[in-house]
Amino acid sequence: MANRELLIGQNQDSSLRQNQYVGIGHNADFVLNGNHDLLRPEQIRDCDLVTRPAHDHDLGSGHNHDHKLATCQTHANDLALPLDYLHNFEENGLDMDQINYPDAEKDHTDVEEHDDQFPAVAQNHEFALHDSSELTFVEKQDLQDNLNSDMRRNQEMSFVPASDMFSQQQQLVVGAPVLQCRTLFPVPNHELAVGKEFPDVHSCRRALRDAAIALRFEMQTIKSDKTRFTTKCASEGCPWRIHAAKLPGVPTFTIRTIHDEHTCGGITHLGHQQASVQWVADAVAESLKENPHYKPKELLEEIHRVHGITLSYKQAWRGKERIMAAVRGSFEEDYRLLPQYCDMIRRTNPGSIALVYGDPTDNCFQRLFISFQASIHGFLNACRPLIGLDKTILKSKYMGSMLFACGFDGDGAVFPLAFGVVNEENDANWMWFLSELHYLLEINAENMPRLTILSDRQKGVVDAVEANFPTAFHGFCMHHLIDSFRKEFNSSVVINLFWEAAYALTGIEFEKKIIEIQEISPDAATWIRNIPPRFWATAHFEGTRLGHLTASIVECLNSWIAEASGFPIIQMMECIRRQLMACFNERRETSMQWTGILVPPAERVVLEAVERAYTYQVFKANEAEFEVQTHNEGAFVVDIRTRSCYCRGWELSGLPCAHAVAALLSCRQNVYRFTESCFTVASYRKAYSNKIHPVPDKALWKEMCEQFPNEGDKEVEVIIKPPKPLQKPGKPRKRRARAENVGRAKRMVHCSRCNQTGHFRTTCTAPI
Repeated sequence: MANRELLIGQNQDSSLRQNQYVGIGHNADFVLNGNHDLLRPEQIRDCDLVTRPAHDHDLGSGHNHDHKLATCQTHANDLALPLDYLHNFEENGLDMDQINYPDAEKDHTDVEEHDDQFPAVAQNHEFALHDSSELTFVEKQDLQDNLNSDMRRNQEMSFVPASDMFSQQQQLVVGAPVLQCRTLFPVPNHELAVGKEFPDVHSCRRALRDAAIALRFEMQTIKSDKTRFTTKCASEGCPWRIHAAKLPGVPTFTIRTIHDEHTCGGITHLGHQQASVQWVADAVAESLKENPHYKPKELLEEIHRVHGITLSYKQAWRGKERIMAAVRGSFEEDYRLLPQYCDMIRRTNPGSIALVYGDPTDNCFQRLFISFQASIHGFLNACRPLIGLDKTILKSKYMGSMLFACGFDGDGAVFPLAFGVVNEENDANWMWFLSELHYLLEINAENMPRLTILSDRQKGVVDAVEANFPTAFHGFCMHHLIDSFRKEFNSSVVINLFWEAAYALTGIEFEKKIIEIQEISPDAATWIRNIPPRFWATAHFEGTRLGHLTASIVECLNSWIAEASGFPIIQMMECIRRQLMACFNERRETSMQWTGILVPPAERVVLEAVERAYTYQVFKANEAEFEVQTHNEGAFVVDIRTRSCYCRGWELSGLPCAHAVAALLSCRQNVYRFTESCFTVASYRKAYSNKIHPVPDKALWKEMCEQFPNEGDKEVEVIIKPPKPLQKPGKPRKRRARAENVGRAKRMVHCSRCNQTGHFRTTCTAPI
């Protein structure tokens, strides 16, 4: 690459005189102290560089290694360069005399006074100031390779000649911020010349747009149609202009004339007229493909770092949405394909339920219900008879909510049973969701077990449970209760007592905790008593929760939902299905390594109970009843026939308590036979025995439907539209007139069609 010259000022000696320094910093301009013209570089980023005169030292090369080492050290001290760098300089056969020190013999004293103010930092090129009034870049490939390995990388610096950017009368004020300026040397990809061809007019426009952004000027289109494209620099008086036209008989466009000289100083504001949403999408496409979770704010930072322009958050968001729509499909397309997607789930996973509902009047999306056959089989045959209900707000373009119904396996982990996507969470949608859930369980089980359902206190959920599961035990999730309680009584002591009251096994223990809360905060105790204990307190709950007091499904599935909630609806459900498929397979493989009779958590509970049981004394009343005497807690009555103990630990947890274990051991019974079947390894493996099968790509759906038609093809032909936008709750805000606009006359609008005032062309009703 040829050496390039930098002119400093107009007809001035470029050597640095006394008290004259060149400083380039992160936010600094190219500044010459004294009465000289000031010059600024283009896009000096991520580097700090200062040129200053060096000390007066002998630079002659020595004849031995020690002398060379001393010389290198001297040069390193003078230029603030690493010693290894100067070693590399000599190892490549370069003479130390090639390093020029401007005015080294004069102004030495003055320079030393400013050493601390302008520390030198080596760049990718060595630079020198000569007495011949020019600043040259010494471009030697070996030196550049050594610098790239030893010094800062990826730092570029370009200098702009003063004659190209400013007239002789223009000078910069020291310290004035320069936001942007045009580059001296065009980027090779954006070089424009007469005769350059483009496939079509759109390619021509994109090329000129990219060139304008890269060279830091804005364009103003003069003519743009199917055969011509003419544009000029937007700055008034700047002669830059370009004209492209279509070649006859082909769609190719070629540049016919160009005036590529600018007299303007480039744009001095942060934005850019040509930085459209499509340009943003093109600029960040590769980054988003590598990391789809890039946030718009991070994209803005990248655009500013690479292209030197600042855009609005909305532009970055819209650009990201455009790229993501091209990568994963649009939201509207996914709603349209929902009937086909439900059909593919039923085809690939026989026995599954996948239903989509639209508004009967306009087919806008309302509800989606999906439950896989593997989940249904596992819940009914191997899980605890316990269902948790929860919901989460989606973050997609059309918002909406997702409703969950999950069971719990023998290991205590959440077992997803059914998913529902609705346009909004309300009482009607909860009623629909639980009716679908009831139908699902009813058609898959001859004798549906008596369930225990956990949810929050929302009235719509309570009414829906009572209507669809009248025989089920309904309990409130303690997490939701605590969240509501904390809003009014944010006391950690009272909250801990609230939890202890919920876990209390007997009514006496429960009342003790409530009395303690009463002594600390009477209002808190009143708040708790207003909620019937039969819905949340273990001591008063009528059903069997097997130790579960919470149903915070969203917290357990947060890693699944957080990734998928912003996707289009089919992509979201596919992400959840893949997570569920991998989860089933992982848990199935893990259970194959267990060698015990019970799952590990239940095994530990039983072993601890056995250890304590050896310290108890047992008195047998008959074949089923036993009295177990403890040292500190007193006596407990155990009935192994009804699987009950006075401590209520056995019937509430499903695992024998220490008193029951002592009674069972005294009559030589197998303790594991008296545990609930859902805690056995065999039941756990059965819960995950069925597999969730993959769903093919949407490009193959039409072909599969044609090859294997079924009775539901008529439903697949229905097209679902995106849901209607919901009005935000609350009274709509009124637009208030600004104070500066009060009293101003309204602008009179004019119709370009009938030449009348008072309306626009789009609302004109005059006859043609």
